[in-house]
Amino acid sequence: MGNLSAMRDWGHARDYVKAQWLMLQQQVPEDFVIATGVQYSVRQFIHWSAEELGISLRFEGEGMSEVAIVESVSGESSLWVKPGDVIVRIDANYFRPTEVETLLGDSSKAKEKLGWAPVTSAHQMCAEMVAVDLRAARQNALLLNHGYEPNRA
Repeated sequence: MGNLSAMRDWGHARDYVKAQWLMLQQQVPEDFVIATGVQYSVRQFIHWSAEELGISLRFEGEGMSEVAIVESVSGESSLWVKPGDVIVRIDANYFRPTEVETLLGDSSKAKEKLGWAPVTSAHQMCAEMVAVDLRAARQNALLLNHGYEPNRA
């Protein structure tokens, strides 16, 4: 991973497409900022992802030495890890050359003029993303266990 402390305004494409559609319904074109207005760190997003899989994480170190270590595992979604495993490391290759520490939008104009507001929270979006990835991982594991090569497309 790159900068775990980077703060981002995480939003769901489903909400943003709704905003785009509302913009296209306007008689006069205007510019709008479309954002949730709420920030979470990359570290928090990783924490949520692990929680969805029944994994409790502990972050240790700082800067380039920071890691996420599995503290405990529950449920069947996390069969591939065990307590003590390091599952996140920092890699300088994943830092953006022009890193922005904080991204936060103000969509008050979209709310006022379009009646738009995000519906899906960042935490809900994360849960959806993990569920889709977990389903794909299970399908790939099933194929591999039966001697087939998973589709890499």
